[in-house]
Parts: sequence; structure tokens; C-alpha cells
Amino acid sequence: MWAMIGTWRMALEAIDQVVKSDECKKDAGSAIVKAIKQIEDFEYFKSVGYGGLPNEDMDVELDAGYMNGDTLAFGAIMAVRDIKNPIEVAYALSKEYTSCLLASAGASRFARNHGFQQKDMLSPRAKLHYLKRMKEERQVELKPYIGHDTVGICALDEKGSLCAGTSTSGLFMKKAGRVGDSPILGSGYYADSDYGCCSATGLGEDLMKGCISFQVVELLKQGIPVQEACSQALQALHDRLLRKQGKVGDLSIVALDKNGNFGVATNIDNFSFVYASKTQAPTVYLVKKQNGKMELEVASQQWLNDYLTTRMAAIEL
Repeated sequence: MWAMIGTWRMALEAIDQVVKSDECKKDAGSAIVKAIKQIEDFEYFKSVGYGGLPNEDMDVELDAGYMNGDTLAFGAIMAVRDIKNPIEVAYALSKEYTSCLLASAGASRFARNHGFQQKDMLSPRAKLHYLKRMKEERQVELKPYIGHDTVGICALDEKGSLCAGTSTSGLFMKKAGRVGDSPILGSGYYADSDYGCCSATGLGEDLMKGCISFQVVELLKQGIPVQEACSQALQALHDRLLRKQGKVGDLSIVALDKNGNFGVATNIDNFSFVYASKTQAPTVYLVKKQNGKMELEVASQQWLNDYLTTRMAAIEL
């Protein structure tokens, strides 16, 4: 059995390509890196890689993380600039026993020294988004846009290996140096091939308060079914945040168990994800919470078309 699951509609083409190449069957880690690289390179996805939206200084700062569920090895980079494919660097760092989580200048130096491609990651389109936002908020205090579009992918290969990876440019108009959950082990991602893997997307500051990806895998360890584990972990964090701070940001998670079954949970009404397996072609689902349960439906062709049309629409200043 093999399976892949990815956050958001933007994972569709990447997962589809990996499935067609059979990489997902052979090596879960390699499949994740190839899929996320493709997403990082597509400039119309404005929260990942080239095309990712900049911070308040108009600098694109990128985060990525990767975990191997066979060995629990992980690698991550945060607040890096001018690195074309952050997920490649995170994967390389997972081969290091120490110094596997690097930040800013140190992460950039590692990438350069190991031959990873450098690139100015501020795309013309992202610059237009920035200038438009500055124009709109010229007379008021500039605040970060609370976005919710990290790409996170979990994969199971035919050897039984589970891996998880993430990549993001973080909040639009964030403070320089701000880091969310995406590169943080246990929050943005976690994998253990004995039980399952999980990846998160949403407001990183809130997701980190519950180490949610680790919590999901811990529930799987207890024998709880993957969908129940996701729903239970997300609801517990949502309720705790609401009780303690009076508000909750966007929270969404996707997960696989060791048999390739998937689970998802969200506290928003417009979360989408992609799932593929030995018995199912890559499929986009829409999910929202209704009557205390996660309700899933397959996205229509019209919805899929509208998604890309919106992402690729012209930006007017």
C-alpha cells in the first residue's frame, strides 16, 4: 500500500506528477521533496517558494521542514532568503544528526556550501501584491495578513516508510524574522513509521501552542483511528485556545496512518486537500465541520477551474 495527502488544492498537480512517476511507491521522502519542489516553483501559489508573499520589508523569508518516520531524523530551515527550493535543504539537513535545524544566515550558508540553487525569490507578482497592500493601508497601521496556505505533504511508500514535509513563505506582511509552525518539529509536521504522520497549516502561533502534529501521531499510537485522532486533536487545541486566550486562528491538519488511511480536521469552512493511494487517483476534497463532524465532498470541476482562475487573475494597483 502507498498513499499521499497534501494540504490545499495547490498540491494536486504535484502529487499527480509524483504518482505518475511511481516515486510515491518507491520512496516516500523523495516523493515529498519532488512534490513540494514543484509547488515551490509555481509563482501563482502566493504562500510557498517563488511567488511567496513578502514580509513588511518586502523581503521573502522562507521556512521548510522534513521528517523521516523510519529513523525520526528531521531537518528544517527558517527565515531564509534567496533559496530556490527550501524543501531540498530541509531534506539534506535531515541527514545530519546535529545542527539539523538552521536559521537565517546559517541556513543560507549551508545551502550555498552544499550547492543548492540561489534565486531572488521576490516574484514580480508578489511585489505587486505588496505594493497593492501598501497602497490600501497607507493611512492605517500595517498588520500581517493572517493567511492559511502552507503546503504540507505526508506520504507512505510500499516499504511502509512514512515521511512528512512542509514549505511556506509565512504570513504576508509579517515581521522580519517571524517563524511559524511549518519548520517546527511536532507542530508543522511529524512522522513515525510505526504509527502515522501529520502536517498542519494555519496560524502558526496557535498551532505551535498545541504541538498538534505530534499530538495526532500520539493518538494513533494509542490505537485511535486516524480521522478520530485528527478531529480529537484539533478540537482539543481549539477549545483550549478559546478558553485561555478568547480567540482562535485558522487550524487545519492532514494525516495518514501506517496503513495509508487518511484523516483531516479543520476549524474553517474553505479547507481543501488532496489524497491519492494505490486504489485512488489524486482527488481534491473540500472539508468543513458540521454538527461536530468533518464533512467531506469531492471538489467539482467548476470549483477546480475557479481556483486557478482566481490565483492567476491580474493584480490591479
